Amino acid sequence: MDTRSTIQRSLVLETVNEVHGHATADEVYHRIILKYPTVSRGTVYRNLNLLADMGEIRRVEVPGGAEHFEHKSPPHYHVRCVQCGRIFDVDMPFMTDLEKHIRDTRGFQFLSHDIVFKGICPECREKDSKNHMSDDRHKDLHHGAGDKT
Repeated sequence: MDTRSTIQRSLVLETVNEVHGHATADEVYHRIILKYPTVSRGTVYRNLNLLADMGEIRRVEVPGGAEHFEHKSPPHYHVRCVQCGRIFDVDMPFMTDLEKHIRDTRGFQFLSHDIVFKGICPECREKDSKNHMSDDRHKDLHHGAGDKT
């Protein structure tokens, strides 16, 4: 593994730390090329994975979705909004010994775990609520608000 510090790697690390959230590789890449248009997508992706492997940043693997990256932090859980796809932290204690509760390991040596909950974020819930109210008003205008039957 190449552990030499490079300008590109420092730039990727700095960008992930500036996000203060959970960014996909594409989001990190698009932030970087705003300031440094000559940096390639491959360089960003390679350095994100290397930094994650080195433990400098955290890789959040999302089943059925793109990997996300966040600044180095203690282990914790995440929730993915099923509507917008964004990732958020979950405020609950990390269960360090969860693997010990596995009854049949089927020969596996368990090293760690990641849990990603599914839900609907407050922003999407608010949008849904506004859309439902708009739909109800639309129905009222066309079905009953002025009908004489």
